[in-house]
Amino acid sequence: MVRSSTAGGVAIFWFLVATLRAGPTLSAIDAAASPDSLRLYVLDCGSYPIPNIARFSLTRQEIATDKLSIACFLVTHPKGALVWDTGCVPDKAWTPANGPVIHHLVLPDGQERDVTLNKPLLVQLADIGYPPEKVTYLALSHYHFDHTANANEFSAATWLVRKIERDAMFAAKPPLVAVPSTYAQLMTMKTMMIAGDHDVFGDGSVIVKPAPGHTPGHQVLYLKLARTGGVVLSGDLYHFPESRTLQRVPTSEFDPEQSLASRAAIEGFLRSAGAQLWIQHDFVGNAKLRKAPEYYE
Repeated sequence: MVRSSTAGGVAIFWFLVATLRAGPTLSAIDAAASPDSLRLYVLDCGSYPIPNIARFSLTRQEIATDKLSIACFLVTHPKGALVWDTGCVPDKAWTPANGPVIHHLVLPDGQERDVTLNKPLLVQLADIGYPPEKVTYLALSHYHFDHTANANEFSAATWLVRKIERDAMFAAKPPLVAVPSTYAQLMTMKTMMIAGDHDVFGDGSVIVKPAPGHTPGHQVLYLKLARTGGVVLSGDLYHFPESRTLQRVPTSEFDPEQSLASRAAIEGFLRSAGAQLWIQHDFVGNAKLRKAPEYYE
């Protein structure tokens, strides 16, 4: 039994007991949301099987799995936070359960997907102290439906986008693989038109790099992490690891030749920077990554 020789000591003792029983305090959450170094959080935004592998210029026998992961990311930096891609199904469109939820999605062009979801994106962000209002920047690798689902939730952030991509998103006839309702709020939010390599925080640690071809303004994200080293988040530069090794380009590319040129440029950058490529849709590779609230630094 612990005894205190003074009334003040007793009071301090019971305060500490109450604090420990209560679990994480607000200050602990604030500390997580105020990093002193660059951090990368991998968020689970679901997965789905591909009904037609031929669209990727591959056969089922050539790939390890026909499933694609839907990865979203939070990058935290002493100068702010960046959300990279926002998922396949809006949080508001499904109800979490005690286990995985299968959500049937019908796209504007008639394509259908059965998406397996585990936890809403905004809940994952809140769990690590980053509700949408604390996010400084939003960047989408591109406008396809499985990258924009929760974009509207970040209307308080500054959107980093290339003019050619924004123009396509809000054209009178938007692309069929886009779902404009999921990013409609971006039309009026604070926007920064970027070109070339864009240094997000001004210190070379977070750079949005152009990689057009999959869409007109497709882009990838480079992170220079102190312990993990350089990482490039691929967007849809590749969908499967086999797309990379076999150099197969999907039949639905906006500009296939431009895609090949972007791949060559990014592969060259990976070699010169000594960075690794994380293929965002790689189901097997993504399963091996630590998920939030754990992080890479």
